Amino acid sequence: MLRILIPTDFSENAKNALKYAMQLLKDVDCTFYLMHAYQDEIYSDKALMNQETLSTITKIVDNRSQLQLEQVLNEAKKLTTNPNHVFRLISTESQFIDESEEIVAEKDIDLVVMGTKGRKQSHKMTYGSHTLQLLKYVDCPVLAIPDNFEFKTPKRIMFPTNVMIPYKTREIRLLSQLFIPHHSELDVVYVSNSDKLSNRQQKNKDLIFDTLSGISAKFKILPDDAIIDVIFNYILKNNVDMLVMVNTKHSFLENILFQSTIDELSLNIEIPFLALQNMKRK
Repeated sequence: MLRILIPTDFSENAKNALKYAMQLLKDVDCTFYLMHAYQDEIYSDKALMNQETLSTITKIVDNRSQLQLEQVLNEAKKLTTNPNHVFRLISTESQFIDESEEIVAEKDIDLVVMGTKGRKQSHKMTYGSHTLQLLKYVDCPVLAIPDNFEFKTPKRIMFPTNVMIPYKTREIRLLSQLFIPHHSELDVVYVSNSDKLSNRQQKNKDLIFDTLSGISAKFKILPDDAIIDVIFNYILKNNVDMLVMVNTKHSFLENILFQSTIDELSLNIEIPFLALQNMKRK
């Protein structure tokens, strides 16, 4: 059974991410943890701050959070017919990123699903601050769903990699768990002006394909050195439904995530984006 964390700020983007998750995982046994971290709300409600004590405000915000989470739970239950979908609610005064890290570790979460932007994020930004924090710092795969993205069966998945490092089998196995029910095709793409792999690259490539049991996967070498352009063009020309990348030290994705121009540079794609984390996990 997969353990899925779905953070929510009760925005339309968050509701849409929940809807996508329920459709993507409709045939997969899952425990869904629906989480709302409300610490920021306590100090941002100036009207309450002027009228009430901190403890009173916290109680008001907590009650509101609990009520809204119950509403999200009711919506989630309407989106599934799978009897093996289990739901747990988490309402917490903690900071968003702190609580996310704690839940990921405590519950051994397999995947976090959330919208690319929250309630208060600028329309000019592709990824909101909470999403970027998860992508950068939380040791768990993160699936980010673009604004207003309507679910489409993920038939074709693009997985760019330089196959320079061995990936963790748990992260690669997740791809099979997510995509086998949809009969997806996975394109493992290596962007290079050389059509040959080193011994290390060949070994890492073999590990990926050995782990991807039960899923249709192909390895392609695309001659170029402009990785961003290759990704965008491949997505457009091949009707790619989801982009998968691995975040690890010195990786292309890490370089993107820690640049200040992230939104201008590269992650403004209009399809779901799954970031795997090449960390040590069980």
